[in-house]
Amino acid sequence: MDYILNPWPWYITGPLIAIVMFLLVSFGKTFGMSSNLRTICSIGGAGKYASFFDFNWKEQQWNLWVAVGSIIGGFIAVHFLSNSNPIDINPSTIEVLSSYGFNGPEANLAPAELYSFEALKNPFNLFLLVIGGIFIGFGTRYAGGCTSGHAITGLSNLQLPSLVAVIGFFIGGLLMTHILFPLIFL
Repeated sequence: MDYILNPWPWYITGPLIAIVMFLLVSFGKTFGMSSNLRTICSIGGAGKYASFFDFNWKEQQWNLWVAVGSIIGGFIAVHFLSNSNPIDINPSTIEVLSSYGFNGPEANLAPAELYSFEALKNPFNLFLLVIGGIFIGFGTRYAGGCTSGHAITGLSNLQLPSLVAVIGFFIGGLLMTHILFPLIFL
């Protein structure tokens, strides 16, 4: 049971991702979570108003099942397969986060100071989450896909636009972590 409760090593998960990608490419499929939003809009009839949503969504319903499976799998993992050991985070990271007012990141990767129902009562936190969601949505559409789509499918297919997008994701993450995050939470 410990094998299921603890993180799997890279030499197990890496080949599993490679096998899944090989199968997807073999069947002419591409993986990406944000493409489900396009599919859902197409199911809802958005193709009548915008040609972007006018496609045969039934060919993409397998990807909707991947999203449903991710949600169910996440629920099962959190509620039934979580191990009670603290998350191993670098002590200097914990110290920096504590200086910004975040307590106990070793117990939960999503800090309660931002991601709890209590935190949503704070207008500033709600504003941050809404603005962050808008930026993520805009960036996903502007980049033509999400991080999983570009980093897993695009790079596996050796697509130059995906390499550019992934480099942009990393640069954005570094800028957020080292420049914007300290400005927002000081």
